[in-house]
Parts: sequence; structure tokens; C-alpha cells
Amino acid sequence: MTSTSETRTSTGPTTGLSPLDVVRAAVAVEAAAEGEPQQMLPAEAYTSPEVLAWERRHLYAGSWTCLGRVDELLPTEGKPTTQRAVMVGDVAGLLVRDGAAEQGTVRLFANTCRHRGHELFGGEESSQRRSITCPYHAWSYALDGSLIAAPGFRAVDGFVAEDHGLVELPVHLWGGWVFGHALHPLGSPEVPSFTEHLGELDRLLSPYGLGSLVVAERHTYEIAANWKVVAENYHECYHCPLIHPELCQVSPPDSGDNYDLPGAWVGGSMVLRDGMATMSLTGELVATPLPGVDPRKVEYLHLLPNLLVSAHPDYVMAHRLVPLAPGRTWIECSWMVLPGPDGEVPSAAGAAEFWDITNRQDWGACESVQRGLASPHFHPGPFAPNEDAVAHLVRTLGRAYRTGRLVP
Repeated sequence: MTSTSETRTSTGPTTGLSPLDVVRAAVAVEAAAEGEPQQMLPAEAYTSPEVLAWERRHLYAGSWTCLGRVDELLPTEGKPTTQRAVMVGDVAGLLVRDGAAEQGTVRLFANTCRHRGHELFGGEESSQRRSITCPYHAWSYALDGSLIAAPGFRAVDGFVAEDHGLVELPVHLWGGWVFGHALHPLGSPEVPSFTEHLGELDRLLSPYGLGSLVVAERHTYEIAANWKVVAENYHECYHCPLIHPELCQVSPPDSGDNYDLPGAWVGGSMVLRDGMATMSLTGELVATPLPGVDPRKVEYLHLLPNLLVSAHPDYVMAHRLVPLAPGRTWIECSWMVLPGPDGEVPSAAGAAEFWDITNRQDWGACESVQRGLASPHFHPGPFAPNEDAVAHLVRTLGRAYRTGRLVP
């Protein structure tokens, strides 16, 4: 939609407003009311390039985006990978391991040379070298970001190498994943607290030993739907009786409850039916039971902006979302299990089979929603009582649209 279009939302006619202003006006109305939002976001939140550009800069680069598993981004087996290009929202980063193999410090730098701004690496390139060299003019940096070579500048009066190191960005490791922040440099008071970002999610997931789990199966998908449509679908089972017959056989769609606890996350739990040991087509375990976890409960938790963690009695499934366009999202779905005493990794094929069926049912629904959002007749609909987690998500996003931060 253009900035001169007239769109009717919960705020009434919005002639002349930009798509982002339409979204902000709608969430301001909801914020003024008591309790959770009563209806979903306006169509512009899901269809506008301007809104997505703002989200990639402020919700992805500006908070804490999951970049993937550290042992895959910077593998240490054989000759270790020391550096890899990554995207944190709309900001290009360079992830490095500074030091010996697993003991090395993981750092994140802006992927831009301090000379003329050329990218140090393109795309998803990686290297096993012990230094970083710009391919444009051969400025070189140590893995701690310090400048170690600038051809032609040795005799230049006033040139101080210490003034031209790479810009270091904040990075955290949690649960075996790497999380990056790319809007502000390391040490800036504007960097949000990662501890506050996690909030109580860390306590809820600590029994699962996420850092000790390994990826046994993985599927990737690219679907024609906005990343928030995917997230909203994840947070409710109102749709389950109609499109998820396999899921309903092993878990009652009206079971469990949602959390309202500190942190930039949304989610809740469900329970397994009597006689069911996990979420699989037969209800039988597909991997080694995880010690210390509730054998009847499944957690469905979304660490904003882009990591969905589904924790089961014998495996953990994670969806990592990467928005490609307002109506297109890349999704990495991983099934992680506990290795045996001999290091052997159990197959999670039974979990992957079950969830690939369920995922594809969800993706079809999400793509249909996205097409419906493009209709000139769409109007934000009300939340059902059992869509309270979706309302919580909209409240969290609405606060971020107003303040630029996911956590108050």
C-alpha cells in the first residue's frame, strides 16, 4: 500500500499515514485500553516493505537475533572455522572465534573494512585463516579486531593503527545458540541487556540442557507468509482440531496454559494424552528421554524475534525464522537430542516425520492468511479466549513499535 492510501483499522480512517504510522496508530489504541490487545495487527504490519525494514533494523538488529548453533557456525573439528559472515537483521556481521578451538572467545564485528567500507566477507562465506583480510585493499585484522596491516600507510604521518580496528558488536552464547546485536557497538549503553531479554525463559528451559544437545535432523522451508503470521500460528491451537489431526491424537489441543513472565518471549505449555510418551505419529519416544524434565509436558516458547523452541520429553525442536520479504520467510527447523554415553547421536526421524507433516499443514494455513491479508476487505479480527498467547505477542510487538525495544 502507498502512503496516500486510505486504510480502515481500529483507529478509523488513516488517510495519508505511512504503513508504519498506521501500525503505530493501531497499537497506540490497544495500549490505551486495559489488558491484552483485543484484535490482531492491521494488514500493513504483514504486507508493508517499510514495516519489515523497520523490524529488521529495530527488532532484529536492535535486539538479540538468533544466528544459529555455535558448533555449526564456527565448527572446531579438524581445522577450525575462525570466521563467518552473518546477517543480524539488516546489518552485515562477521562472527569469529578468537583463540584455540573450543576455548576461543566468540566475537562479532561489523562486516565492513575501516578503510573504504568494503565487505570483509560476502554472503555466508567462511574462512579458517588466523587473520581477516579485506579483499579490496588488503587491510588486515587480527581475530580480536585490531588492525595489523594497512598497505601504504606505514610512512603516513599521524596514522595510528589502534584508531582503525574493526567495530566490535555484542554477542552472547546461550543454549548452544549464538545471539547477535548489531545496532550499537559493544559497550554502548544503548545495547539491551541479554539477561533481561531472556528473563524467565532461561529458568523454564534449563532442565532440558540445551547446550548439551546435538542436531539429529533438520529441514528448511521457504514459505509465502510474513514471519509474524508464522509466529502467531505457533502460539495458538485454536486451529488444531481442523488442520492437525495427527497432533490432536497425541496432545489435547485445549490443554496446558500460557505464561506471562519477564523477558522478550511468549509461550506456554501443553500436555500429552494418557499413554503418549512424546509428540510422534505413534506417541512413542523417538530419542533418549531427557533427564529431569516433566515427561507429560511440552513447552512452546518463542524468544523474540526469531527463535521458536519446542521442548519435548526426549527432544527439542527449534524453528529459526529469517524474514526475506514482507510475504516470505525462510525457516530452519532442527531436532536436537541427547547423545549417548559413547557419543552416538540417536535418530530423531520419528520427530522429524511427525513435525514435517504438522509444519506443512501450518505453512499452508499461514500462506492462506497472507493472501487474505492482501484483500482490500481485510479488517483485523478479534482474538478468541484461547488465543491469549497471540494477544501477548501482539502486546509485546506493539510496545516495540512504540518504543523501539522489545523489553521495557
